[in-house]
Formats: sequence, structure tokens, C-alpha cells
Amino acid sequence: MSRWAEWFAEQRAAREEAGLQRTLRPRGADEDVVDLAGNDYLGLSGHPDVRKAAADAALSWGAGAGASRLVTGTTTLHADLERELAEFTERAAALVFSTGYQANLSAVSALADKHSLIVSDAHVHASLIDAARLSRAAIEVVGHNDVAAVRAALAGAGDRRTIVLTESIFSVLGDTAPLVDLAAACADHEALLVVDEAHGIGVAGDGGRGLVHAHGLADQPHVVMTATQSKSLGAMGGAVLGPVELIDHLTNRARPFIFDTGLAPASTAGALTALRLLRRRPDLPPRIHQRGGELADRLGVPRSAGAVLSVPMTSPRAAVSAQAAALAAGVRVGCFRPPSVPDGISRLRITSRIGLDDERWARAVDVLVGVVDDHRRQS
Repeated sequence: MSRWAEWFAEQRAAREEAGLQRTLRPRGADEDVVDLAGNDYLGLSGHPDVRKAAADAALSWGAGAGASRLVTGTTTLHADLERELAEFTERAAALVFSTGYQANLSAVSALADKHSLIVSDAHVHASLIDAARLSRAAIEVVGHNDVAAVRAALAGAGDRRTIVLTESIFSVLGDTAPLVDLAAACADHEALLVVDEAHGIGVAGDGGRGLVHAHGLADQPHVVMTATQSKSLGAMGGAVLGPVELIDHLTNRARPFIFDTGLAPASTAGALTALRLLRRRPDLPPRIHQRGGELADRLGVPRSAGAVLSVPMTSPRAAVSAQAAALAAGVRVGCFRPPSVPDGISRLRITSRIGLDDERWARAVDVLVGVVDDHRRQS
């Protein structure tokens, strides 16, 4: 074990030297901290109806699904959630997974193989990067939002089945993908376009239906959409949405789906109830942009198309220091550092949330403006 112990020590020392060492910090259920680090954008995780639905489901079905979805792990709750997600986004069908990570792994690895080509935007989420690697396909990474580069890669694909990977709203920079142009390029070359809507659902488009819907692409069979129930819907799980034939293929061929225990009934019921609340409250998504825009203007950074605002810092250490200063003042924010950032620039990650009352939100904004200003002067 000495060789491994030495290697572990070397790895940790290198991380600490670069300011990249991470640790788990358990939080309590009753902390008196304004949480602007999590992804509960609409505050639905703590909504009384969502909590009750999750609790009732646990009492009725038990703590877990009990098996994989193809054995006995599919409940009527799963079927209802899949149907209503498809209806909400106007996709033909949906398949629910235990996490959004599993949804992305399945959507890509079950569609591509060593005879395929994957064209990936340089800024896609780690789950899509891992999915592409898992598929064993040839991978061509193109510049961020570079449609011309995507077209060139597709033109050189020959007779290989080809998939293009992107996000609707990118989680680090908060910008949007040119979905209409990418969909057109894929249609011209008979390629699939996989769009990760993790940060779009509940935030962007009509009533929070996402940017695939907003751009009129929901009825396009070559556009595959993935999503998560762990952000705007405040619960847990992921989903793939698209043609019925796609869902049938994933059900039979996606290993991360076939061999994984189904999403727990409590999370399924929570997500389903949150989705129903969102459908009744189309006023919720615009409030995210109102608060996010206010914060961006106060901090002097570009507005985000989504709910996550990224504030560039001069170094990983500066980002960690600013994060600690904000927490000491009662506001928890996230921290992007390499390798989590595609461009290598460390940032504070601040979530716009509408589950806070106006007074607590205003206080949090004042704290963050002061912290960021202090650390800019120090740099």
C-alpha cells in the first residue's frame, strides 16, 4: 500500500498547491444561511405540496424503488411523470432516470458506438463528456457555439452515424446555444442533436418549457432532449425526451438505465408535484430573470440566460477566499475552479432563487456586492 499512499499524498499536495483541494462540508436542515449555491431555482424543493407528495409516496411505496425499472422498479408515479414531462415540453415521449448524469450517459452511449462520430461543443457538461468517452465513438471537440465547425465536422463524417452534443443554457457562462442553426446543420447531414436542458427547464421559454420548445424544435425527431428534475423541479432524477422510437431503444439498450435501480418514489412524486405547480404558475420563470438581472447589474457582470450567474475571479484561491467571506456573512455561494470550468477561469457560482422573500434576497445581494468588490480590490 505504500506506493498508493505516496501517490495519494502527491496528488493531494498538488491540489493544495494549486488551490484545488475540495472537501465535503455537511450542512444541517435548519442552518440560518441564505443558500445561493444550490440549484433549487424556483424554491419548489421546500414547497409544502412537494414535501407532502414526497412523504406520502415514501409511506405508500417505501424508501426506494426496490429494483431496476425493467424488473419491478417502475411505479405508476414514474409513468405519470414521464407522460406529464412529455406533455409539458411537447415531446412525443420521455424516460425517467435516477439522475440527470445517468440520463446523459444513456442518451449518448446507447446511440453511438465505435462506428459513430460525436461532435461535441467544448463547453458541454462532464456527463456528456463521459458519455461520449463511454460510447467508444470517434470524438471531435469544436469551439464553443461554433456552428461552422460543427458543419465542417458533419461534412467529414462520411457514412458514420453522427451525434452533436450541446446544452441549451451552458452551466458556467450562462449563455445559450444556437439551437436553430445546430438543428438545421444536423438535419442537413442526418445527424442527431442532443440538447441538455438541465438549466433550461423551469427557467427559459414559455412557462419554463425550455429552449428546445421555445425555438420550435419540439416536434423535430432528430432533436433529442435531456433534462433533470434536481434543479427547477427541486427533486431528483433525470429524463430523456424525444421520439417514441428513441425511448424504446434506450429502454432496451441503455446500460445506465437497464442496470440502475429506479428513481425513488419520493423523488418521483416530488418532481411530479413540482412540475404540476410549474404548469399552474407560468409567472415563476420570469421572476428568476428579474432577480438574476438585478444581481448581475449590481456586480457589473453580463446577465445570464439561466439562473446561474458566474462572477470571474483572479485565481482559484481568490475564488475560495471570496466564497468563505460570503459564507461568514451568512450567504452561501458556489465556486467554480478547474477542472469544472471549461475555460480555466475560476468563478463564484451564484444561483438566482425565488424561494427567498424580498428582504433576505436584498440582504444577500448587498453582501455579495461587498464581498466581490473587496476581493477585486485585493487582486
